[in-house]
Amino acid sequence: MPLSFGHLLVCPRPHRPKLTDVSPSEAKELGAAVRILSKALIRATGVEDWNVVQNNGAAAAQVVPHTHYHLIPRPDIRARGKISESFTMFGKGRREELDDDEAEKLAHSLRVEVARVLGEEESTAEGLGHNGELRTDSQAKL
Repeated sequence: MPLSFGHLLVCPRPHRPKLTDVSPSEAKELGAAVRILSKALIRATGVEDWNVVQNNGAAAAQVVPHTHYHLIPRPDIRARGKISESFTMFGKGRREELDDDEAEKLAHSLRVEVARVLGEEESTAEGLGHNGELRTDSQAKL
């Protein structure tokens, strides 16, 4: 379940248990994907603060033994008078359900914003994969 509206996962297609198992070229592509998806996520959700979390090993709270990054939008809960709510980074506390209609709208918005970001950065598209396309499992599922 997502920690907040817009919570994304970014992972390499080949199985890589930990970040140290990722090749230099894969790391470059993952870094570019995280940056581009972060920009698109801000635009799609309207939330300008977010966490990027990546855990390595069970003691570091890695549950799925495959390298992945969490992009987690963090709305300002203080502005809504909910400062006492539990809103933690590592999966404890309040989680929000995402219904199918909301998910479809968010996926569409993310696709539009990813295309916009890629268009804006066309001249600097190095490191995004073949032909300058951003290819992540997260995008493929959008």
